[in-house]
Amino acid sequence: MFSGIVEEAATVVSVTDEGGNRHIRVRCSFADELKIDQSVAHNGVCLTVVAIHDDASYTVTAIRETLDRSNLGDLVAGSKVNLERSMVLNGRLDGHIVQGHVDCTALCESIEEVDGSRYYRFRYDVPREMAAKGYMTVEKGSVTVNGVSLTVCDSERDSFRVAIIPYTFDHTNFHTFEVGTRVNLEFDIIGKYLARLHDFSS
Repeated sequence: MFSGIVEEAATVVSVTDEGGNRHIRVRCSFADELKIDQSVAHNGVCLTVVAIHDDASYTVTAIRETLDRSNLGDLVAGSKVNLERSMVLNGRLDGHIVQGHVDCTALCESIEEVDGSRYYRFRYDVPREMAAKGYMTVEKGSVTVNGVSLTVCDSERDSFRVAIIPYTFDHTNFHTFEVGTRVNLEFDIIGKYLARLHDFSS
């Protein structure tokens, strides 16, 4: 379980394919604090640490389904990836409840700079029947973009905007986004449960 508060935009050291799996080696400031089998969110995708190296890096493995459903297949050596370790249960929930299970990807459609901050619009394609099950955004609701917990604005059926302050821009991989960049989305789990309950009661 995660909160969507990114700890670091780390650097991918290498990407190695083995069958349908992809081994992703990442260098970050807290690599020496990690343990084998620990969960770390990478652009919002929960992955298990499988190796720790002496050069402040570690390796995780993504299976084919994960690569197909997320943007982890786009990573190459030098890519920036947002990292978050799992929540501590006695800590503050500064973001929102994030599972680390990406629902779909979206494309960055526009970037607008306004008074020092930036608005990003993302467009996604979710079947209407899935949207009815909570795979959607709502105005002022929560959404996770590349593992970052954000508040939705200008919510439409298949798109939304988020406002990014300078700190978030500098400390996540939002500063690498361009129009056309593919990102990972995780919709709010509470919204999914509410939609499911409504479905059962109707």
